[in-house]
Amino acid sequence: MMTLNEQAYEHLKKMISEGELSYHEIYSETKLSRELGISRTPFRDAIHRLVQEGYIDIIPSKGFRLHQLTRQDVTETFQVRSALETYCTMEITRTFASKKAKRLFSELHFIMDEMKEILEVSQSIQDFCTYDFQFHISIVHYLENQQFSAIFDTFMYRMQRLAQMSLSHPGRMKDTYDEHLAILNAMEQGDITHIYDITLRHMDVPRGINLEDL
Repeated sequence: MMTLNEQAYEHLKKMISEGELSYHEIYSETKLSRELGISRTPFRDAIHRLVQEGYIDIIPSKGFRLHQLTRQDVTETFQVRSALETYCTMEITRTFASKKAKRLFSELHFIMDEMKEILEVSQSIQDFCTYDFQFHISIVHYLENQQFSAIFDTFMYRMQRLAQMSLSHPGRMKDTYDEHLAILNAMEQGDITHIYDITLRHMDVPRGINLEDL
């Protein structure tokens, strides 16, 4: 059972993710906690956790507002992703013949099939993003490194926002699918020579798009 702090955190995060809070408004902690029926201590703890994860910014003596992404946010996010994911795909490629790796490849093929259907039918950015991040989360979680997973989770909100921005560009959804397929094929084939560059390219292209959008 979740604690009051966790409930407050999940509730606020859901409101942000579903667009219930405006980027143009400064919110009073006291007023919003009262409106939501959340006591101030767990509400305040949730606010500070969301600050650490890049969801919101504290405005001294006024309250808080949703965090507006900056060029530094984009650069730092992709640096972290590049460091984590190139290492993970390299390790997966090294063990491509193992039963564990083959289970991962089966899972990734299922995700790719779902992405392809969205690409060909609805072209829903939201649905595509869901499977996009399942693909990357599966790769990071493969190593069972709790620190890697925790770092990745901390950047999840920024990554999702940036992905939605880049996927709104014409042709980017198809390119993302193709880049995922290239990563999966290289890992399955044990292609140590090229997996690093293939993974890094998948980070560099959307980073350039995001920086142009800001």
